[in-house]
Amino acid sequence: MKSVKFLIAFAVASAAATAAFAAAPVMTVESAKGKVLAGENGMTLYTFKKDTKGVSNCYDQCAKNWPPLMAAGDAKADGAYSIIDRKDGTKQWAKDGMPLYFWVKDTKKGDITGDGVGGNWDLAKP
Repeated sequence: MKSVKFLIAFAVASAAATAAFAAAPVMTVESAKGKVLAGENGMTLYTFKKDTKGVSNCYDQCAKNWPPLMAAGDAKADGAYSIIDRKDGTKQWAKDGMPLYFWVKDTKKGDITGDGVGGNWDLAKP
């Protein structure tokens, strides 16, 4: 009987650990324009109008200013959140197929200074 309880506890713990890998590293934070998506660090996430679903077009200097929300190799897509392959071989999180990015000029949780930059960047909304 003890071994059955142990196996059940182990199965529950394994499922919880698997679920932790399944979730995108994203949260919702308050900003001056309402709720926005943010990375685990609390920094606002953005989408790029020059991207298409499943394809990032932000590399080189663009990616220095707009760092992608990178996905770990063992990350799993979850609901509206998917993982795209970047042309440099890395992986990036996307919401509804649109790649997600940070903006280097945001300095604290809730900053949205990247919204509308160059007419190409939009706040990622929950």
